[in-house]
Amino acid sequence: MISANAPLSGSYDYSEVARSVLIAIAASYAALDLTGRVTAASGRDRLPWLGGGATAMGIGIWAMHFKGMLALRLPVSVEYHWPTVLVSLFVAILASAVALYVASRQKMGPVEALTGGVIMSTGIAGMHYIGMAAMRLPAITRYSPLLVALSVFFAFIFSLVGLLLAFDLREETKWTVPRRLGSATVMGAAVSAMHYTGMAAASFMPASGPDLSHAVNISPIANSGIAIVTLIVIVAAVTTSSVDRRTSAEVQRFTQELERRVIERTEQLNEAQANLARVSRGLAMGELVASIAHEVNQPLSGVVMNGNFVLRQLARKMPNLEEVQQAVTEVVEDANRVSTVISRVRSLLKKAPPDKVELDINELVQEVSVLVRNETARNRVQVRLQLAAGLPRVPGDRVQLQQVLINLIMNAIDAMRTATDRTRYLDIMSAKHADGVVVRVQDSGIGLDPDRLERIFEPFYTTKPQGIGIGLSISRSIIESHGGRLWTEPASYGAIFQFTLPNQ
Repeated sequence: MISANAPLSGSYDYSEVARSVLIAIAASYAALDLTGRVTAASGRDRLPWLGGGATAMGIGIWAMHFKGMLALRLPVSVEYHWPTVLVSLFVAILASAVALYVASRQKMGPVEALTGGVIMSTGIAGMHYIGMAAMRLPAITRYSPLLVALSVFFAFIFSLVGLLLAFDLREETKWTVPRRLGSATVMGAAVSAMHYTGMAAASFMPASGPDLSHAVNISPIANSGIAIVTLIVIVAAVTTSSVDRRTSAEVQRFTQELERRVIERTEQLNEAQANLARVSRGLAMGELVASIAHEVNQPLSGVVMNGNFVLRQLARKMPNLEEVQQAVTEVVEDANRVSTVISRVRSLLKKAPPDKVELDINELVQEVSVLVRNETARNRVQVRLQLAAGLPRVPGDRVQLQQVLINLIMNAIDAMRTATDRTRYLDIMSAKHADGVVVRVQDSGIGLDPDRLERIFEPFYTTKPQGIGIGLSISRSIIESHGGRLWTEPASYGAIFQFTLPNQ
């Protein structure tokens, strides 16, 4: 018989208690594991891991507390107000989000640790006592202030220790499974101690029947279902983290291998450029070296651009491996283009026929103006383009024609270096011509000596102190191999060079 003046006597189902402790340990292990993934993630990938981790961790902690309440056997029927139960679940997830956020930051000093511990312990204690408030039974719940304070203290200590352990183990190179299991056991025991201290603080005095609106009875099947669903969520979270960790490791190895190959190719290229620089200093072949260097830098820029794209893709949670493969293929193709450039220079010296495709001459001029913009800016030269619309496309070798334009522009820049009494202009114009198209390059330098106009295209004839007279000779050979003509003519100021290209 139940006395109206004595608290209800209760007992615990120790199998349920054991299951609640097991869930607490599993939730703690998931928390430690997910902290590492949240820390490793960056940018937009960080938020899904933080949200998913907080949900899995919060469900685990909440389930442990709810299972602990269900483990208590009272001599009266107990139901639960489900809206209040959902509030306690939300509080658990929110507290878990705070824990993951604090533990995954770059640093955690005493202030951050204490602040995080206070917020997390408040959330956990709130979750517990909100869950207790969800109980609907013919009794009034009374609490021992001392035991309530002790349970809150345990919640704070658990939260602080949990944050410190998670922060220490968040770098995935520092942990092993036994170490993490040991830490999770300690954390799970602390959670359980807090919960059952809070349960011990409650006593139930008999009273009239409760308001059972929105209350549900938890059947044994539902009780088991809570444990099963919770463990499934925790296992899914840990499994996803493990798969992502292995994928990240594979991606990192792939990235390192790709970086090694890019570095190696960049060093074959750097050595080639260094050799060309030595040739330039030793033989004063400035024009030819500048032209080759520009041509080599084009495919090298493609290597760098595609390499950076691959790195950005691999940093994502779900990299597009098809796009990564395509980018790596383009890296290899760009590296091979360097060999093609060298072969074309050799072909040029041998006067081999060029590799012609249909070209838009205006587009070619604009490409070259971008390539030389650093040089023109450094020499305070203003480039002015006057490109006619509707020009016919011409057959030509893009790389060789770029070399011609670069050579003419570099000559113009050199000619204007000594012109300190005037504004430095470089006018590049295109227009229709009887044979196809004509391109004109005019500078505002000191101009050409009329007596030397006929000799400047001769091999090894130069007006530069450090030149050897090969640039204009090579340029004329390129234009002539395209069926066109390169010449200079007198000007009222500066120097004018023009070339034509037939459209068939």
